[in-house]
Amino acid sequence: MARLLFFRDGPSPAPRLDSPPLFAARLRQTRTRIGRVDDCDVVLPDDAVSRSHCLVDQQDGEYMVVDRSSNGTFLNGERVQRSKLVHGDRLRIGPFLVLCDLKDAESARPTEEAQPEHRHEELVAADEEVAVQEAFLVVTRGPAEGEITRLKGGRIAVGGAGSKVVIKDAGLVRDHVRVRLLHGRTLVEPGQGAAFVGGVRVRDVFPLFPGEDVRIGSTEFVVRWDEHVEQPSAEHFGDMVGNTEVMRRVFGVLRRVAAHHAPVLLLGESGTGKELAARGVHDASPRSGRPFVAVNCGAIAQNLFEAELFGHEKGAFTGAADRRDGAFQRADGGTLFLDEIGELPEDAQAKLLRVLESGEVRRVGGADVSFPDVRVVAATNRDLQVDVKAGRFRGDLYFRLAVLAVRLPALHERIDDVPVIARATARRIHPDMTIDDDAMDALKAHSWPGNARELRNVLTRAFVLTGPRVQLDSLLFNPLEPSSPRPVPTLVGLAAERPLPVLDVAERTALEAAMLRAGQNRSAAAKDLGIPRSSLLYKLKRFGLG
Repeated sequence: MARLLFFRDGPSPAPRLDSPPLFAARLRQTRTRIGRVDDCDVVLPDDAVSRSHCLVDQQDGEYMVVDRSSNGTFLNGERVQRSKLVHGDRLRIGPFLVLCDLKDAESARPTEEAQPEHRHEELVAADEEVAVQEAFLVVTRGPAEGEITRLKGGRIAVGGAGSKVVIKDAGLVRDHVRVRLLHGRTLVEPGQGAAFVGGVRVRDVFPLFPGEDVRIGSTEFVVRWDEHVEQPSAEHFGDMVGNTEVMRRVFGVLRRVAAHHAPVLLLGESGTGKELAARGVHDASPRSGRPFVAVNCGAIAQNLFEAELFGHEKGAFTGAADRRDGAFQRADGGTLFLDEIGELPEDAQAKLLRVLESGEVRRVGGADVSFPDVRVVAATNRDLQVDVKAGRFRGDLYFRLAVLAVRLPALHERIDDVPVIARATARRIHPDMTIDDDAMDALKAHSWPGNARELRNVLTRAFVLTGPRVQLDSLLFNPLEPSSPRPVPTLVGLAAERPLPVLDVAERTALEAAMLRAGQNRSAAAKDLGIPRSSLLYKLKRFGLG
């Protein structure tokens, strides 16, 4: 188990690996972020520590330290930007001295022959069970020994009466100590009373590891993380809705994914709601208060890819009149959504891979390197595994992106979700929009090759042409789809050489239906359509209906 041992730097004799540390932090399998802010993997509460001070990256069993601070990261007494770590190395981060305990990691490092060709951490599919961790406060000693409380929320006050978690102990005051849950980790921070971990009083934010006791008054407690399989979740995730079992399970997966910082790859047909899922992941994540930046990779000219993602300096190329931030800089602290990732040309794939592996972003025409803190969520409707085998997509980039992969099912795979999606979409189009039962039956009978996007278009077209009440005659499906539940209306008497656009066909059909319902009364038909009578007369004349 690779870990970092943290000590307060000072005049006392230099600590050794067998010295009792202030605390120890396990190194993550991929990247460990160290800094002052709460969402770092290791939190060091000191003004001399930068918000995101440094990274420790692990790749193929080797560890690299990468400085991201203005104050500097020092390895064995020398300031470094990027350097390999070995067992016994000493880092200095602000007032903290850090010893690198990598002995177990080095002895367990796989040989070259044992290395798999490609690796990634985790693949989550919609039909898999989702393991979820929950935190419980367990009183191990004191008047309330044996009590177990499930912990919810980010920061929980523990103590006497009035605390969020009340422990029966006369020696406790309100908000005696605070417990913070963050990305599957537990931190304790000072409250209104004295708290001790390992005999040391808690005066700053302090990491709490499994099995470590917190002592307050006559009470000792531990925070225990238990894992369970998540059952199908609620009927929505962000702006996505659905009540079928497969979608409830997908929503559970997305909620679980949102709590992490690893890259996400969203897979699914066009129109299945991949951008909605990406926004939902961002909104449900600790990054929700930071920017969400979306980039359509399929719409970027090949020669502008670097400038769009990484920014450019003034005069870097023709037309670069000013210095400009790229998508990575704009998304700093938040989420970068790369839509249509499968459309990237090969040279752009290589440049993106370099940034994802190193974390370094350099503007076009610039010399300075920045380290924006960005979580990447990518999406594609292509089968990237097939593209990797065919040489159209880099395998190393695929495995870098597919740390957490979620497939969104097509609408025809969950046709029972059509009513709930249709009603939610109708409310977004207009609060007074309603759908008749026969129209809903027609929606459920359609095959929806365009998925939820097509459903939105059909309902929008119905509202524009016939008003807020959607009836069967209001529904006009794409004439290119032979699987529509009823024949697509066509115009009688049109010259073959002058076909009308689809929307004109839809508009004429809506006019004919309205006149039929109104018994050819033009005033009544105009009222039915929600348009002025003069507009109706103009449209009737235009289409040769009166």
